[in-house]
Amino acid sequence: MGHMVEFASNGKSAVGYLANSLSGAGPGVIVVQEWWGLVPHIKEVADRLAAEGFTALAPDLYHGETTAEPDEAAKLMMNLDLPRAATDMAGAVDFLLADEACDSETVGAMGFCMGGGMVLWLSTIKPQISACVPFYGVIPWDGVQPDYDASRAAYLGHYAENDSPDTNESARRVEAYLTSRGKEAKFNFYPGTGHAFFNNVRPEVYDAAAADLAWQRTLEFFRDQVR
Repeated sequence: MGHMVEFASNGKSAVGYLANSLSGAGPGVIVVQEWWGLVPHIKEVADRLAAEGFTALAPDLYHGETTAEPDEAAKLMMNLDLPRAATDMAGAVDFLLADEACDSETVGAMGFCMGGGMVLWLSTIKPQISACVPFYGVIPWDGVQPDYDASRAAYLGHYAENDSPDTNESARRVEAYLTSRGKEAKFNFYPGTGHAFFNNVRPEVYDAAAADLAWQRTLEFFRDQVR
């Protein structure tokens, strides 16, 4: 359904997977990868958004590298060039807003695990982000401390009841801080689920009922917040 595109990234170039709205044009959404890279599952999420009337772009933050091995994924994540990743995501936002298939003046952003943390960060460096949806999102890099006061986004989080205590405690702290600063923020915790419950290509963790509920909540949120 979608196709690979190239876009500017602070004087360099980056690539991503663009899925155009099946209705011709639609509100824009950025989709940010898990630590595995820009794998078929992330492209499928973009395609699903397109089928719902959105135009979705998933930037390739690893520049062509993917893996199915957790140890290698951890290395790729921790070795990620964070300034480059920030400019890649920012470039993706600019590209999407300029694309004729995007008919919104703001964009939404959703990401998974590492990508969930990345969209939390992205919401603070690109004021065009009006809706931010982290799925079990964490920010594992000590040098990344988002300035949430710079954000104009509303937030909808999806977290697993049985994820690590550190992940869920971090989520609760972020939700409480966002609320205290006057931001719209609602982080949902899904009973009986584990980390990556939305990933339908990992049957050992996938929870269909929770994934469907999170998806429907996300679609409603984007339709309300991305204009």
